[in-house]
Amino acid sequence: MPVEKLHLWINGQRVQAQSSRTADIFNPATGAVIRLAPLASETDVDAAVAAAKAAYPAWRDTTPLRRARILTRFRELMEQHRDELARLASEEHGKTLIDATGSVQRGIEVIEFASGVPHLLKGEHSEDVGRGVDCHSLLQPVGVCAGITPFNFPVMVPLWMFPVAIACGNTFVLKPSEKVPSCSLRMAELFKEAGLPNGVLNVVPGDREAVDALLCHPDVGAISFVGSTPVARYIYETGAKNGKRVQALGGAKNHAVVMPDADMEFAADALVGAAYGSAGERCMAISAVVTVGEAADALLPLLKARAQAITVGRGDMDGVEMGPLISAAHRERIVSLIDSGVAQGAELVLDGRGLTVPDCEHGFFVGPTLFDRVTPEMDIYREEIFGPVLIVLRAENYEAAVKLINANPYGNGTAIFTSSGHWARRFENEIEVGMVGVNVPIPVPMAFFSFGGWKASLFGDLHVHGMEGVYFHTRTKVITSRWPAPSERTASSLAMPTH
Repeated sequence: MPVEKLHLWINGQRVQAQSSRTADIFNPATGAVIRLAPLASETDVDAAVAAAKAAYPAWRDTTPLRRARILTRFRELMEQHRDELARLASEEHGKTLIDATGSVQRGIEVIEFASGVPHLLKGEHSEDVGRGVDCHSLLQPVGVCAGITPFNFPVMVPLWMFPVAIACGNTFVLKPSEKVPSCSLRMAELFKEAGLPNGVLNVVPGDREAVDALLCHPDVGAISFVGSTPVARYIYETGAKNGKRVQALGGAKNHAVVMPDADMEFAADALVGAAYGSAGERCMAISAVVTVGEAADALLPLLKARAQAITVGRGDMDGVEMGPLISAAHRERIVSLIDSGVAQGAELVLDGRGLTVPDCEHGFFVGPTLFDRVTPEMDIYREEIFGPVLIVLRAENYEAAVKLINANPYGNGTAIFTSSGHWARRFENEIEVGMVGVNVPIPVPMAFFSFGGWKASLFGDLHVHGMEGVYFHTRTKVITSRWPAPSERTASSLAMPTH
C-alpha cells in the first residue's frame, strides 16, 4: 500500500514541493514508515517567502484588534481539534497521548497571550520632555519572519513563535522538523479556517537546504530557532551575518539540586517525571541530579524504585507512561552513551538497554536508565543525552553544587529541592541559569513570561513568547513632536537645547 506524501502550505493552500526529495516519517513505536515528508528546496522557500512578502502590507495595516479576533477564533479551533493534534504528535514523535495533549494545551496558551496584542503593542508616551515637546514610541512589525522548529514538540514549539509574530503584524514562514511535520501543516489549515489571510502563514517542511535558504534570503527579517547548541550557533552566526535578527535556543544540561532537608519522596516523584517524561526528549528535562551531603543515600533507592515501575510502550496505549525515542539513530546514540558511562566508571543503578516491547519489536525503545557516582569528566555528564537517562552526582555542600552547575556551559533550566527558604533564596539569586524552579522540577514559564536560557543555551538577546517575544517581533520607533504657535517661533540656534 503506497505511503502518503505530504505537501507544503504556501499562500493559503496545499502545494506540491518542487523538489522530489523526501524524508521518511516513522511511527517510532513500530519502526514503520507512515508518511513521506517533502524536503523543500530553495525554490520552494523562495515561493513561501514571496507569498509572505506579498501578504505583509495588508496584514501590517490590519488593526491589532482585528488580528486579535482572528487569533481568538484560531484558539477556539485549536481547542476543538486538540485531541486530533495530540494524536498526530503522539504518532509521529512517540510521546504518550496525555503528554502530547498537555503540550498542545501549553501551545494554546501562547495563542491566548498573543490574542491580547492590542494591549501588548501599546507604546510609551511622555508629555513635555522639553518645553512644548512630547515624545512617544511605537512598536511596529519587522516584516517576513521565519521559524525553524525541532522534532520533540510538534505543536507547542511552533506555537511559541508564529502566533506572537503574526499578532504583531508580521507574516511568517515555518520550517518544521521533517520528522514531525503533520501538526504544523494542520495548524496552518486551522488558522486559515479562523480567517487568516492567504500568505500570512506558510509551512515548508525540509532539511538544511530549506534552513540555509531562509537564513540567506534577503526578504526574511527575523529568524527564531529551537534545537541543539551546535546548530543554534550556526543559525545565529549565519543569520546575523546576513543582517537578520535571530533568537536561537540551543541545548541543555538541566541540573536539580537536592538538599538534605528536602522531602525525598516528593523530590523522587518530581525528578522521575522530569527525567523520563517524553522519554527525556525535552529541552527542559532534568538529566542531572546533584545531591548534597547525605541526600544521595536517601534519594537513590526512591529514584530506582520509581524508575523501575515506569510502564514503557506505545504512546497511544492506555497505562503507558513513556514511549519510544524519535529514531533508530537516536536510540543507538543513547545506547552508546550508556556504554561510555559504564566504561568510564559510573555506577549503573538501572539499565534500560535491550528493552523490547511486545508487538513493538521494531520500535525505537530504551528503558529508564539511572547512574550514580557520575563525575564531570564523564561523557554522560558533558553531553546532552536527550533520552531517558538520569545521572546522579554527589556534592559535599551547597556551595559545591552551585559551583558545579555554574561551571557547566549550558544554562537552560535548573531546580532546587529543599524545605529551607534560605537555600531557595540563595539558589535563585546565585545560579547562572535562565529558568529556575524551587521544588518545581521543570520550571517552564507560562506563556505571559518568556522562555529561554543563558550561556550556550541561547544565542541572541531575547527569549521566545511573553513580552520578549513581542519585542523580538517588533521594532521600536520613537517620535518627538512639537506644535509651536506662530508667536512662539524663535530664531534658529546651533547649540544643543537644554530645556
